[in-house]
Amino acid sequence: MRKFVVWGDNALARRLVGELINTYSAQVTVIVADPAGGQAPEIADIRADDDPEVRPVVIAARKLTRAVFEAADLTDADAIAFVDTDDVANVDAALIAREVDPTIRVVLRMFNTVLGAGIVRQLSNCAVLSASEIAAPAFVAAALGDSNPPVIRLSDGQQLVAVDRSLANPGNIRCGLAVTAEAESLPADEDRADLVLESIYGRRAVEHRRRRRRHPLRASRLLLGGGLRRILGTAVGILALGTVAVATARHVGVWQAIYLAVLTALGGANPDSGAPVPAQAVDLVLVVAGTALIPALTAAVVGIVVKARLAIAAGGLTEPISDHVVVVGLGNVGTRVLRELYDLGIEVVAVDRDEQARGVQVGRDLGLPVIIGDATNPDTLRNASVGTARCLVVVTTSDVTNLEAALLGRNLWRHPDPERRLRVVVRLFEEDFARRIKTAFDINLSRSVSYLAAPAFAASMVGGEVIDTIPVGRRVLLVAEVHVGAGSELEGKYFRDVNEAGKVRLVAVQTGRAGLGVGVQTFWAPEQNRWRTLDRTQTMVVVATRAGLEALLRLAAGVDNPPPFHPPSAPPLLTPQPRG
Repeated sequence: MRKFVVWGDNALARRLVGELINTYSAQVTVIVADPAGGQAPEIADIRADDDPEVRPVVIAARKLTRAVFEAADLTDADAIAFVDTDDVANVDAALIAREVDPTIRVVLRMFNTVLGAGIVRQLSNCAVLSASEIAAPAFVAAALGDSNPPVIRLSDGQQLVAVDRSLANPGNIRCGLAVTAEAESLPADEDRADLVLESIYGRRAVEHRRRRRRHPLRASRLLLGGGLRRILGTAVGILALGTVAVATARHVGVWQAIYLAVLTALGGANPDSGAPVPAQAVDLVLVVAGTALIPALTAAVVGIVVKARLAIAAGGLTEPISDHVVVVGLGNVGTRVLRELYDLGIEVVAVDRDEQARGVQVGRDLGLPVIIGDATNPDTLRNASVGTARCLVVVTTSDVTNLEAALLGRNLWRHPDPERRLRVVVRLFEEDFARRIKTAFDINLSRSVSYLAAPAFAASMVGGEVIDTIPVGRRVLLVAEVHVGAGSELEGKYFRDVNEAGKVRLVAVQTGRAGLGVGVQTFWAPEQNRWRTLDRTQTMVVVATRAGLEALLRLAAGVDNPPPFHPPSAPPLLTPQPRG
């Protein structure tokens, strides 16, 4: 039985432990800071689906030391995963673990990919994964719809996308992924699949609209906001009436009337006891109106200028926009989603209640509108122009906040067709909760970061390199690169022998140094390559369920002191016989 160690007490740790126990039938030891804190109680209650007696071993340790890892029997484990949300803490813990066991496989959760790449170069047998990076493409694809699939990049530079069959080039379809209406993954009859995997060459998967340019009079639009326009309108109205009154009372021309009215209202008036009574009355009214008008006008101008300067400095919206994506929650996941949408050329408005959130500065650096406010407040979503948005993506760390903001956004959305609803993508952790929400509120685009990322972390601990995940409803298919081990059960088998309906589909076989992209040749795995055989110099690219990948990893595992490999000869070609 495989043995694994996991450090962490968050949602990802909980999902990961469940994956290791139920998918890989492993024995798992979990190190938590507080048995009563975070997700630790839920982790301790995890049971194997087929044997309720199988459960994780939980060790409480507020600080990781050599003694803690020795108590977890680290030297007898196959791998250890560090899935805390703090990059530095994960790296420090991994270095301590390596002091106890220099050869153990280490899987690190890290947001900072640059730091992660440096760690991989320094530590052998180490994998660095980002939960937010794994999950973000699924959120983006859900936000933009089926016509905007995320790109899956293989290690040799090849690119794949999961798209509806109607949108794919038939000549570039590599395999059928799912019959979505029946929730059937990797069907035996690939022609039934409406979701397919397509290879793309030197182009983006989709064409995106160009981002809107900022209006050159951005500041003036803010300065001439509704409040100031109303005050200026009132002032002009008073002066216009005053001009007419002065012209009538003093019997002067238009220019003289304007001149006298403006100076009297805004500059004060000199008493003229000899003037006719109507003229004196007009002067008196203008002076009183001007005395009330000038402070109001001054206060309005000062307030609006300050507000405009703050809005420009904060990067908020200066005018209503439409057909954009509103992203609420600028933590790790929201930041990734923000970047991906920006890279695709999609117009985005970002919202977070915390000005110190990771994605706030990222959004401002990209020149995107960033609104600081509570997304459960209608005014905040109105300021983000949610009423004319194409999609609302809510990815805070609170299920309740996410649901409340999603429902509020729907209520604020305005569309000429009353039957249409705002497209909403909600981050929800609890599957049962998500299922009930789908039924009650018809919100079926719910995603869980831990649910999307945990299979990739588990497969990496076992030894597979998961490139990406493909959501199919609430399920996940894994895209992985699996090396054919020397002396493994797969060595010498035909390409077609890898496929197993409902579990594994071989997409391609890479020869050469696939991991480095050097001297690599890719054989796609349709019928024309069915008689090619696998050997220890090759890497398989597969799409698999979690159980399917686990079975494939066992078959692909090499052996000690493997015998020389002699590939089988290809089957003889059938020679047509002449007719009698």
